[in-house]
Amino acid sequence: MKIVSYNVGSLNASIKKGFKKYLEAENPDIICIQETKLNSPSHEISKKDYPYQYWTFSTVKKGYSGCAVFSKIKPLDVQYGIGSKKFDEEGRNLVLEFEKYYLIATYVPNAGNKLVRLDFKQEYNATIEKFFKKLEEKKPIIWAGDLNVSHQKIDLAKPDTNLRSAGFTIEERTDFSRILSSNPPRIDTFRHFHPKDQIYSYFSFRFNCHAKNIGWRLDYFVVSEKLMPLIKDSVIRTKCYGASDHVPICLIMKKD
Repeated sequence: MKIVSYNVGSLNASIKKGFKKYLEAENPDIICIQETKLNSPSHEISKKDYPYQYWTFSTVKKGYSGCAVFSKIKPLDVQYGIGSKKFDEEGRNLVLEFEKYYLIATYVPNAGNKLVRLDFKQEYNATIEKFFKKLEEKKPIIWAGDLNVSHQKIDLAKPDTNLRSAGFTIEERTDFSRILSSNPPRIDTFRHFHPKDQIYSYFSFRFNCHAKNIGWRLDYFVVSEKLMPLIKDSVIRTKCYGASDHVPICLIMKKD
């Protein structure tokens, strides 16, 4: 059982650069994609392969943000957002309920140049944390997506020069720590299985960053502790670069 998360940085552009080849090779059971930059559903992904396809779109700005989930498994229920107009109108959240867990596919807001959206992002973090607590009263969660934060110094190549850069501010990192330190805790699955690996999921197209391994780990699978017995591994496909400035991440689970 494989779940993939992938910020494609424009689905149409990513398809032209090899997204479908990756999808065919990986063949996940579920794929969550972020930053589709679409205003309506795409018909590029075969419904024969992925019969259950769900989309959210930004209603405040065209060609902006947007998420999708393609699944081979029929969900029990689908929620288009987290119940907050302020955040849902940017098309950042999809919630799929399955038998043993909720899958929350998200594209967390970027704090922006000069941190102009840091307050907005912190409010989002607090809102989705409350949302998680409500869901976890029923069943555990898998939080998948571009979370736009590098949690610790090991999670980016140049931490000391990025202390006030979006994605590595103390405010964002503290928010993420708080979300993880719930009772019971939530687990950053990649760091659980690979505690010392300096592997990144985002590389700027500028300055040949991927070849130099100058990147950030911004993409995550975070799960309720209760689910950990079902998790076999959590990996970053660093070699699958080019269709986007992010690379896919993959959660490998036991079938039951």
